[in-house]
Amino acid sequence: MTLSSYKDFELIAILRSLMSSDGLVSLRKIKKAPDHCFRIDPDKIGSLVELRSVLDLNREKNGLSHCITFNGIGSFLIASTANDLDQGTQNVGDEDTVYRSERMHNKVVIITGGAQGFGAGIAESFFREGANLVIADLNEEKGEALAAGFNNRKRSNKARFVKCDVSDLASVDHLVNETALWFGGIDVMISNAGILRAGGLDEMTPETFELMTKVNYSGYFNCAKAVARIMKLQASANDAHFFDILQINSKSGLAGSNRNFAYAGGKFGGIGLTQSFALELMSYRIKVNSICPGNFFEGPLWSDPENGLFVQYLNAGKVAGAKTIEDVKRFYEAQVPAGRGCGTEDVARAAFYAIEQEYETGQAIPVTGGQIMLK
Repeated sequence: MTLSSYKDFELIAILRSLMSSDGLVSLRKIKKAPDHCFRIDPDKIGSLVELRSVLDLNREKNGLSHCITFNGIGSFLIASTANDLDQGTQNVGDEDTVYRSERMHNKVVIITGGAQGFGAGIAESFFREGANLVIADLNEEKGEALAAGFNNRKRSNKARFVKCDVSDLASVDHLVNETALWFGGIDVMISNAGILRAGGLDEMTPETFELMTKVNYSGYFNCAKAVARIMKLQASANDAHFFDILQINSKSGLAGSNRNFAYAGGKFGGIGLTQSFALELMSYRIKVNSICPGNFFEGPLWSDPENGLFVQYLNAGKVAGAKTIEDVKRFYEAQVPAGRGCGTEDVARAAFYAIEQEYETGQAIPVTGGQIMLK
């Protein structure tokens, strides 16, 4: 098997891993290679060990390459940061130390459902800590606006929006491929996209149940399946790096939820997927964990005036005696020992922990203010 058997999005991820021994670099596929590009014939290289030797030999003779062309596959630009790729500068290894101190410096992170709610809040935290973000969502207008707002901050890291339907594996495959070609690889996949339609057995239709299962349960499977193949290739090229698949689950994945079985069932199943994926993937240094937030009262999932959970739960009679939305909100606030709902920063801190540590996998991490305590 030679390098010519790899697709462009696979080869760029391998190349980034090989070139990131002294810190993560950024790569991007470009349409036209400059004259100084180092050219490699992929048909003449039969292993990643051979590719590493070729790169090392060229570096010894000519210094670090800023552009590499694989004949018949494509050309890849290399730089210290995504901003350098945008500007066309090539100061690899010559970056201000203030950026290297960021917790997620130069990590490439996909966040599905990232255009609003929990996803947008998580995106804000990760971008602030130096991650290169791909915001994936069906809401194109909000996703494009969020990415543009991040990029206007003139930082070394960048963001991009890719429209994606997590219930469609082909759409998630496209998301993964586009991310690799734009930033050079993938370090973290955050499977956050989800929907919730409350209702008991009498109200729930088979169509609604199947839709929720397709998005909340199958969508997580699609994300893990699509990204695992890239992460495995990256792991084979660099044995020092770990990668992460994080599912944003729910406290409803840790305890049953009255008149909310479709959502809770999918989340319970998601933890089963997390534990099983973790057993399968840890040998590739891919950690898989679920984060189980409590109620995010301020987000659109709960507070949307037309279809938020406060409205749904009031209409479904889930809270006995509740007459108004405020009655429903007070009922749920009173159940949290911390005295407040869960915030996006709370979830981001749990995600940072899961990523920065290199030992735990297959865990369901509660972020519920003490409302759910593991036994």
